[in-house]
Amino acid sequence: MTASPKTAAVQGYWEHFPHDADVGLRGFGPTREIAFTAAARGLTAAITDPAAVEPKQRIQITASAPDDEFLFIEWLNALIYEMATRRMLFSRFNVQPTTGGISAEAWGEPVDVERHQPAAEVKGATLTMLEVKKQPDGQWRAQCVIDV
Repeated sequence: MTASPKTAAVQGYWEHFPHDADVGLRGFGPTREIAFTAAARGLTAAITDPAAVEPKQRIQITASAPDDEFLFIEWLNALIYEMATRRMLFSRFNVQPTTGGISAEAWGEPVDVERHQPAAEVKGATLTMLEVKKQPDGQWRAQCVIDV
């Protein structure tokens, strides 16, 4: 994904990185929550073009964990669960901090196989290469490998 430096600094951005048969996922942003939001967009991008997903329906997701890394895994796996059980894809996210976790909203729509042309089924976020930390430049990076 390409973003201007100014846009990326405010809205965050994501990238995929190679990892054997699975997909590496990284989200970046000026806050932990924006990095989590960017990673969620990257999760959708592992399945389809996020621009093809209309934000028609809103759902609420909460996650909690003892540390940022496990919180990231809980967030992604909660999102994957909602995708699977609701048969939806999401393109817009709002992640807010709470005591011991996050509260998030995700907007999306039911999967339309013809229009979305899903390229993969994401089974879960793994502990492989898991890391959530503030970088020396002040940006947050949240990463792991997702099982596809």
